[in-house]
Amino acid sequence: MSTAPLEAPVDVTRVAASPVAPHLEVRGITVRFGGVVANDDVHIQVRRGSIAGLIGPNGAGKTTLFNVITGAQVPTDGRVLLGDEDITSLSRQERARRGMARTFQNLSLVPSLSVLDNVTLGFARFRRAGLVRALVRSPRLRAQDAEIRELGAAALEFVGLGDAVHVSTSELSYGDRRRLEIARALACDPDLLLLDEPSAGMSPAETAALADVIARAHERFGLTVFLVEHDMSFVRALAHECTVIEFGQVIASGETAAVLADPRVAEAYLGTGATG
Repeated sequence: MSTAPLEAPVDVTRVAASPVAPHLEVRGITVRFGGVVANDDVHIQVRRGSIAGLIGPNGAGKTTLFNVITGAQVPTDGRVLLGDEDITSLSRQERARRGMARTFQNLSLVPSLSVLDNVTLGFARFRRAGLVRALVRSPRLRAQDAEIRELGAAALEFVGLGDAVHVSTSELSYGDRRRLEIARALACDPDLLLLDEPSAGMSPAETAALADVIARAHERFGLTVFLVEHDMSFVRALAHECTVIEFGQVIASGETAAVLADPRVAEAYLGTGATG
């Protein structure tokens, strides 16, 4: 990741993704909590190098599906594939080592730490040091720590927080904290970025700035991006394709403009729904 200064804002207009094999695929994912079916035989493909959206009313099962994809929730049935590899039984750490990074609907930051320290918390999978070397602070470990902090600073520069490296996270605005979470994910050098409600609680100006960060990250680093989002203008601006789920089932999937024009999607959002 380069430490070059921020570039001019990217036009967030969608660029068609090439017809390539899926980077991420969920096949027949079902999740039951007692008698409640949160996901019901869900099939989704996310093409490598695309930006894909997952939308649906509150209670549709979107976050449950994200938890299955990232390893936080064990499915009752079905499989998750990363490329050609079945990762259904892998831990969250093993999925991260394969290039998967996630942000959360509820910010998972430590307010008392500096902005840079919050970014470097995400680097556990890159650290290669045993207990003894950690205790004696070997030259190799010190060099590794310096590299981690350099990468973290570069990620912060990329999202526009380069001047806030040593600021306490508690002093950041809500929108800046959202960008900090993106920086932490990018610093882990993923090739698949999962964003859970990235614009939640943000003002229109903050949302536009965040959309620009995501679009530039997708373009600069060749990321595949899969996002859950409620803001339809955000989805329309960023996503090449999207899938809609309602009551745990897929009701529409395809090119974003066509999906958002589907009467079933309008009915899902305007009708009565359950929980998120």
